[in-house]
Amino acid sequence: MATLSAATRLVVKIGSALLVDKRTGAFRGEWLRAMAADIARVRARGTDVILVSSGSIALGRGLLNLPAVTLPLEQSQAAAAVGQIRLAREWEEALAPHGVTTAQVLVTLEDSADRRRYLNQRATMETLLGFGVVPIVNENDTIATDEIRYGDNDRLAAQVAVTVGADQLILLSDVDGFYSANPAQDPGAHRYDVIEEITPEIEAMAGDAGSGLSKGGMKTKLLAAKTATAAGCAMAITEGSVLHPLSALEAGANATWFTSRLDPHAARKRWIAAMKPCGEVTVDAGAARALAQGRSLLPVGVTGAVGDFGRGDPVAIRDPRGATLGQGLTRYTAAEARQILGHHSSEIEAVLGYPGRAVLVHRDDMAL
Repeated sequence: MATLSAATRLVVKIGSALLVDKRTGAFRGEWLRAMAADIARVRARGTDVILVSSGSIALGRGLLNLPAVTLPLEQSQAAAAVGQIRLAREWEEALAPHGVTTAQVLVTLEDSADRRRYLNQRATMETLLGFGVVPIVNENDTIATDEIRYGDNDRLAAQVAVTVGADQLILLSDVDGFYSANPAQDPGAHRYDVIEEITPEIEAMAGDAGSGLSKGGMKTKLLAAKTATAAGCAMAITEGSVLHPLSALEAGANATWFTSRLDPHAARKRWIAAMKPCGEVTVDAGAARALAQGRSLLPVGVTGAVGDFGRGDPVAIRDPRGATLGQGLTRYTAAEARQILGHHSSEIEAVLGYPGRAVLVHRDDMAL
């Protein structure tokens, strides 16, 4: 079974009800400070941490004195715009005493559905983590409408975990795990410690949302678990309202772990390898050797580009004899690739007339 102490890259989802008191609408500052201490402790042992934090609409609702009812779309988006500033500031002020720098990342469903946006998001998150920053991710409720919404932060958190290659995802919830039935309604309901496979029987046990602030329910959490575990990321559901919830989980607090038989790196490589290539690039012998050593593909090592591919599309990678080395997701269009092939990364801006990525295909986006 997965344990939090073994995580190398951790995504934690925090719901609105944990940050904002459902009854009074007040911000739970003591809980946030305790959570910040947990995050700092986890990071101190070398674990990357990404937070998916709800709360912008709940906070904005209170600041605008809006009623605790379902709001029209334009009022929800206005509340999100007001609340998001407050939410980011609260996280920044809670983590700063621990020497932790934060960044705000707002996304919509389109950002993961579109491969170019997905790669841009992945590159930005990787760079932030490389600088030791804790990204605070939320859905961009100020612009998201139904057709481009995740609709709940459980599935958003799972997609973030997939995007950044996390090996663990923790959903801090108002229940301490996955039960065979709603424990508030069925005293005979039992909690699962570990779920190795999400079967139709498990799916049938899931209920709907029960909190006035949270849109998530066990159905969305199961969907999140499916997404995460398919990408090699273990997922846990545990009670989040206690102070220091990550410490409590490590100390043996009740939880349900959904396990994965893959690791994130292998799962991503398998996904890339299964794609149908939209074109191909040929590399010289030096680049072929560099790829075999686990390096990224630089434009200087490319000798040809065939096809009509766009940014984020899969392309086959061939050696000088035409043998297929593998394939990867390109960070340039076919037209751009043909312009910069053979050039050093420092020359890209001069060739294209605008700044570009240093690599044509990053090693993390490549399956050989």
